[in-house]
Amino acid sequence: MKKTVFITGASSGFGRETVKLFHQKGWNVIATMRSPENETELFELNDVLVGRLDVTDKDSIKSAVEQGMAKFGRIDVLVNNAGYGALGAMEAATEEQVKQQFDVNFFGLIAVTKAVLPVMRQQKSGVIINVSSVGGRVTFPFASLYHASKFAVEGLTESMQYELNPLGIRMKIVEPGGYKTEFSGRSMTLIGADGPEVYKEVFNKFIAMLEHWPMSENIGEVADVIYGAATDGTETLRYPVGPDALQLVEARRQMDDVEFKKMMTAQTAL
Repeated sequence: MKKTVFITGASSGFGRETVKLFHQKGWNVIATMRSPENETELFELNDVLVGRLDVTDKDSIKSAVEQGMAKFGRIDVLVNNAGYGALGAMEAATEEQVKQQFDVNFFGLIAVTKAVLPVMRQQKSGVIINVSSVGGRVTFPFASLYHASKFAVEGLTESMQYELNPLGIRMKIVEPGGYKTEFSGRSMTLIGADGPEVYKEVFNKFIAMLEHWPMSENIGEVADVIYGAATDGTETLRYPVGPDALQLVEARRQMDDVEFKKMMTAQTAL
């Protein structure tokens, strides 16, 4: 029987490449995004259903799942990919900015997962892949809200294994490092531009450093890892991907808190 994958954040970056890869592998694909009216290419692919889904809009989530089930009759894999990053000093963030970061990266992920779980429970099978980040394992300066949301995703996913494995549902976390996607464009928000003056000099220095941080152009390797996590049949939980991700995770494993902070301070030129 042909399998079906449900993907959020499919308009660009990792999500878009993942849609294409699953399609190439012969899967049915439910490709969701906030503005499907702007999409052209994916509409041309057979057995790809493009639909509207905003992870902060529960009605759109419910509708996307219903449409996917009406079209394909099952959902074997859920890829929670939608997300964005807020950068800036935590003190400078407004209450709305704090809430938005978690509404998208954490609460939205929960809402989509809860909408799909009844399908998987009835099937007695499924794989849920949460696209986190190396930022769910280690931290950078001025990304406290983003890291907090991704650490939350990691804890949620790890704990849910115990609930869902007995029901035939596996949990996976994919942790990309730095890639040239729209994350640094429309998927990134700079917070606190008018915040306390004391942060501005070091924040500007950090932003300048980011412009020279090595970013991989091989977005497809993240899609490959997502596909592998969906199909490997194992209970492996975490899948770091990208040279910087692997190096940072290994450094964090070997160093204590003080050593790692010193290394990151040096690497980020602060």
